[in-house]
Amino acid sequence: MSAQLHPVARTADALVDVRNVVKTYKRDTQELTVLNGISLQVPEGEFVALMGPSGSGKTTLLNLVAGIDRPTSGQVIVAGTDVAKLSESELARWRSRSVGFIFQFYNLIPVLSAVENVELPLLLTSLGKRERRDRALTALKVVGLADRSSHYPRQLSGGQEQRVAIARAIVADPKVLVADEPTGDLDSRSAEEILALMETLNREFKKTIVMVTHDPRAADRAHTQHHLEKGVLAG
Repeated sequence: MSAQLHPVARTADALVDVRNVVKTYKRDTQELTVLNGISLQVPEGEFVALMGPSGSGKTTLLNLVAGIDRPTSGQVIVAGTDVAKLSESELARWRSRSVGFIFQFYNLIPVLSAVENVELPLLLTSLGKRERRDRALTALKVVGLADRSSHYPRQLSGGQEQRVAIARAIVADPKVLVADEPTGDLDSRSAEEILALMETLNREFKKTIVMVTHDPRAADRAHTQHHLEKGVLAG
């Protein structure tokens, strides 16, 4: 039976509830512990920054929250669903409905226009072609790029490409947005614009955001900062 038919009790108002998670990788004969007993609760509507040096486990933790990876032990519960218990096909469906992804390098498809890139997550839904297009155009309007809908990635600046990527992340109205170094490839002005947009999504659209960043200026936009050191939450 689907794990979604067996909802897990949520901790207080935590939308994201990471419980005593360990993540290890095997490399030849060695076992590498990347996360070591992490527990983290993110309330609904929160904007959280995960910070720490390279190799501290930030992106691994983000990938567990997003259902891209699975914990070795412990639980990752998002909106009442124990993500680790889903099958691969259930996980793919759950991700398409529940998580919006924002990456450092945008991950746009060069041969698709802005609106076609934004539409991509909706291809996994039962929406008709017209409704998919309408939703994609609405998402582009939210990020201030309604006038660039027919442009291709090569015709856009880096900041505009990241706006398209954010529109793609929000188009299916996900429960949580996960952002991995969303300003890492941008100049300071574009970075400020992207961070202001993420603040708007959090404040006005009530989006819960979990963001990995090296940049203290980006982290300062979040409500809460958590630091990882060698796979352990330091604060």
